[in-house]
Amino acid sequence: MSLQRVAILGPGRMGQGIGLGLFRAGWIVTLVGRAPKVPVVPLPLVVGNASGVLDAADLILVTTPDDGIPAAADSLAASGAVTSRQVVLHCSGRLDRSALAVLEPSGAALGSFHPLQTVADPLRAPDLLRGAFAGVEGDEAAVAMAGLLAGALGMSTVVLPTGGKAGYHAAAVIIGNYITALVGFGERIAIEAGIPSDLATRIYFPLLAGAVNNLGRLRPAEALTGVVRRGDLASIRAHLETLSSDQDRVLYARLGLEALRLAVEAGLAREVAQQIQALFEQGLVPPP
Repeated sequence: MSLQRVAILGPGRMGQGIGLGLFRAGWIVTLVGRAPKVPVVPLPLVVGNASGVLDAADLILVTTPDDGIPAAADSLAASGAVTSRQVVLHCSGRLDRSALAVLEPSGAALGSFHPLQTVADPLRAPDLLRGAFAGVEGDEAAVAMAGLLAGALGMSTVVLPTGGKAGYHAAAVIIGNYITALVGFGERIAIEAGIPSDLATRIYFPLLAGAVNNLGRLRPAEALTGVVRRGDLASIRAHLETLSSDQDRVLYARLGLEALRLAVEAGLAREVAQQIQALFEQGLVPPP
């Protein structure tokens, strides 16, 4: 791979982390923007006039928060530093190429590169990003550069279809964020059942780790275990009865219906599935 020069606008945790990973891969990396609150990555930082850095860059990577991307694009357009030989990518999970549309007159290839990984500590980012996926989309040359970027970081890419970014990002939030909310939900139910609060999460960690391990090897329908998959009507009925809050019953039932979809896909008998569905649908309706 030929040497690449990259200017990273918005050196927060993700920007610094990606920059460190690229630097270790042999890229020439310069951070551009205000000094980060915790500048932990030993990379050059340009504050103020960065026209020289931008002119020299093969890739301009915008790693600001989503609401800062339009302003960053406006600033790049006003600078006149972006040309047709360059690629500009942003790292939003929700926004697509259109967030950079103001740069179209420059002729630069535009797109997005969204790492499917969280970065709390930029120094650990290169290890965390290695093996992760990134959702990419945009102009052909932008997608090609995103592939080079991913390769340098040890990542893989998935090319997103036009209009698919919001759904892709919703799935990322469900899998990456809502699992934590579900653990919190389970912890609260366990505490209400009398489990000591200092144990209410820890005792379920091996169970969670086993489920994640299964998902690493199998599709969700194949990885599903538990009461819905085995058609345990008595346990499902008992769970719904013990949940004292209408809100908790509804959440349990809605999640159960999704588990039921997977169980049916995996081969659960139709008559059993119908009985389970009826139980969950009753759980969705608060008692009079």
